[in-house]
Amino acid sequence: MASAADERGAAGAISAAQLLRKFGLGEEDLAAWRASGLPAGAFTDWLTDRVARRPSGVRAREVYGAEDVHDFARRAILDVLGLGPADRLLEIGCGGGLLLRDALTTGARATGLDHSEEMVQLARRRAPGAEVLLGEAEELPFIDATFTAVAMSIVLLFLPDPVVVLRECHRVLAAGGRVAIYTTGPELRGTPAAPEPLAGRGYFHDDDELVQIACQSGLNDVVVTNDHGGQLLTAWR
Repeated sequence: MASAADERGAAGAISAAQLLRKFGLGEEDLAAWRASGLPAGAFTDWLTDRVARRPSGVRAREVYGAEDVHDFARRAILDVLGLGPADRLLEIGCGGGLLLRDALTTGARATGLDHSEEMVQLARRRAPGAEVLLGEAEELPFIDATFTAVAMSIVLLFLPDPVVVLRECHRVLAAGGRVAIYTTGPELRGTPAAPEPLAGRGYFHDDDELVQIACQSGLNDVVVTNDHGGQLLTAWR
């Protein structure tokens, strides 16, 4: 006869499996969750990392390597930056490297940074002409005034202290450098663009708050445009 602990464990496994299926994940991911040894209360944080904050696993590599992943954000960022051969771009949270790949076609040099080892490897394959490093947005491993442009695509949502990160962006930008950040507005919380329970681990800012955050970091000429909850922040060094 199963013990109460066994029954609770089985119920937790069923709940985890159901949530994993909601995000297109399967047996590999369930096995990874079980192997993590984390308590049941840590599941949402673990899931948020695996799906979005620090993507890993077969499904994550498929999603972040797909041509249409965040393509709307990628196009908006590249359009506003207008990169050319004189530019050196840094993308923070480069994921599968598609923005880096497209940036290289303009003649610009491109560097990507991600804190997921699997995304770093994927980006190196998808954008072989780019430099891709493992690192943290809060402490960029570059000297001052290294880049002419900095981009972030659906990354700001997961940063607990965006002012610190944007100050780092300011530091590594050369004079006259520009920033383009695409993120998700609070009006999309709980929608397919920012589904629960992952949205509960995100940081949403309205347009005015984004402007204030960028200004606090030392950036200038800050503008936020909002297209049905998709926010594009542009600014200059």
